[in-house]
Amino acid sequence: MRFFPRLLLSHLLVILLAVLGMFLSAEVVAPNFYREHVNQMAVMMTGMVGATNHELRLDLENGLRTTLTRALLASLPLAGSVALITAWLLSRRLGRSVQMLDEGSRALAQGDYARRLPETGKDELSDLAHNFNVMAGALEKVELGRVELIGNVAHELRTPLAALRGYADAMQDGVLTPEHAAQAINREVGAMDRLVRDLSLVSRVEAGKVDLHLDVVDPGTLLHSIQERFLTLFEDKGVQLQVSHASLPEIKADAERTLQVLTSLLGNALRHTPSGGQVIVTAEPAGSFLRFCVSDTGAGIPAEHLPRIFERFYRADPARSRAEGGSGVGLTIARGLVEAMGGEMDVASTAGAGSTFCFTLPRSA
Repeated sequence: MRFFPRLLLSHLLVILLAVLGMFLSAEVVAPNFYREHVNQMAVMMTGMVGATNHELRLDLENGLRTTLTRALLASLPLAGSVALITAWLLSRRLGRSVQMLDEGSRALAQGDYARRLPETGKDELSDLAHNFNVMAGALEKVELGRVELIGNVAHELRTPLAALRGYADAMQDGVLTPEHAAQAINREVGAMDRLVRDLSLVSRVEAGKVDLHLDVVDPGTLLHSIQERFLTLFEDKGVQLQVSHASLPEIKADAERTLQVLTSLLGNALRHTPSGGQVIVTAEPAGSFLRFCVSDTGAGIPAEHLPRIFERFYRADPARSRAEGGSGVGLTIARGLVEAMGGEMDVASTAGAGSTFCFTLPRSA
């Protein structure tokens, strides 16, 4: 049996039991009230004899009971009609809500993640519809992310695979020697290996399962290490690198992961800063955190791209990033690592005036 008929029958059963209970209660309780009322009348009628007084009491009591029963029976059709209409309306509303929820859940199960339920009223059914819509929105976002991820991975792998096929054909045709082809093939395989490792790290970061070894870390040592690692690269491109060496409080972080974040930010800054530009790395206390910032004088990021800059595979300039070897997940990994260590990452940028990426890490107690 469908939900609506069952709900309507349950309402009618409750009404029937209530009516029966009302009749039984009236038959059991009412006579006591009748007798009390009749006794009061008999006291007032002092001129009557005992037998006549007793007969009058019985007659009044029977009359009152008969009148009450007839009144209840006369009002029963109207009360039943009102109760039936009310039960039908309530059952219809509840049944319609359950039916819409059933249809919506079936649509979700079949992959229609754009299905939404109308949110009317302020009761639990409205809250249920709202929660369903929130769940559907989350599932739609996950599905879109999955489709986008598959497309992006396929696109990223298409370039090295095409290069591998080209090198293989050139070697087969005798255009390239095996030694030269092997070097090129190793380079493309290395790019694919980096992409796979980056994807693996992204999945672990987003799932909150990245391995961290938190310890007391000297930020000055980190800044000195990152300066030594990038100084030659910056000099080769003709970009000036300035690293702050102020006295800084210790932080509670994973030193290797922090270096990985700084490496990602400095790599992006070097990639997007032209020759003659400048990149500045600073660190300063910010309450119970230490705030690191990497600023460059590159082309900057247009305002419409800033809200999505930390999404995986998102690029404000896809052609230039691929040409220079960016995988599109570096910022996603960096923000995930910072948040896993208890900090936050943000970006400020103006098109044509450079960008500033900052992140915080908790200070050591």
